[in-house]
Amino acid sequence: MQNLKVRPFVQAQGPLIIGIGGTTRPNSSTEKALACSLRAAALRGARTKLFGGRELAALPPFNPEISERTAEQKAFIEAVRQADGIIIATPGYHGGVSGLVKNALDLLEDLRCDARVYFDGRAVGCIVTAAGWQGCNTTLGALRSIVHAMRGWPTPLGVTLNTAGTPMFDDLGQCLNAAAQQSLETLAEQTMSVPTSYIRPVEAESCHA
Repeated sequence: MQNLKVRPFVQAQGPLIIGIGGTTRPNSSTEKALACSLRAAALRGARTKLFGGRELAALPPFNPEISERTAEQKAFIEAVRQADGIIIATPGYHGGVSGLVKNALDLLEDLRCDARVYFDGRAVGCIVTAAGWQGCNTTLGALRSIVHAMRGWPTPLGVTLNTAGTPMFDDLGQCLNAAAQQSLETLAEQTMSVPTSYIRPVEAESCHA
């Protein structure tokens, strides 16, 4: 095994938290929930960037046989590469993660050769919205499994929001449910809870497709 050169890594500024999620519908409950959690992270000193439904819809279907990447794909990959924590929000579609979100996560296969592979060493918050608790719970389990497969640490709290019935957010994206707001804030805190000093590999063996 090749010996890796390592050096201490200490953050000089607030952690970068990347939000991934939404739907093809503008102002979806999923994207509003994600934005609420990112705002909570920002209030706690984080730098944040949101890749919502519009940005995710601009990503072509992932094809592992094609090495060329669009500008939108490159920007997304680089943002996740630099992230100190990630928050993913998906609607529950038939008990699983939406194709829009899954396509974005599949694109992160491009991080397989990085010193930090995929989500390695980072906390990942998981948010699910669905019109019913069954869809919420099964989708949360599926999303957590994906995060595990990508070497991330799902936060202890996973937020599920049942959007059937009373509106959860107003037109400006503010959460109208106090319990849901508290959960989204707690998830943000847990996503930021990774150590600010750790050992990061500088060199890694080359990776071949």
